[in-house]
Amino acid sequence: MNSLLLMFALCVLVLFIKMLAISCYQGFFRLRHRAFTNPEDAGFFQRQANAQELLPVSRAAKAWANDLENIPLFFALGGLCLALDTRGVATAWLFGLFTVARVMHTLMYLSGRQPWRTLAYGIGLACLLGLAGLIGAALLPVPIG
Repeated sequence: MNSLLLMFALCVLVLFIKMLAISCYQGFFRLRHRAFTNPEDAGFFQRQANAQELLPVSRAAKAWANDLENIPLFFALGGLCLALDTRGVATAWLFGLFTVARVMHTLMYLSGRQPWRTLAYGIGLACLLGLAGLIGAALLPVPIG
């Protein structure tokens, strides 16, 4: 296995674990406080359904939604980088930095820390743009005609 594929696979695995952790985080707070917004969930625990989610659950759901806007783009762009054999060192750095930025974004979102959450988001977005740039550069020498 080449080192770039190994790096991409490691980043995908870390992002998967991070997203799974957000789900567990939500479940932990719901169960700990026996606070559910779905009537069937509340009824299972002989509780009344809450009108609103707990704040930690709500923050985690928003972090999860933000992941769903960004991480699939990373999967697609990363796969294209591998297929087009983009510059290995730059691609590996962008893979790693994107992953760290997404982990930090989640941690900052859950703890309500600004401007760090926005900074982490911006770094992740810059990495996606960098990957897109590498893909574009790999496609440029395509002969026409």
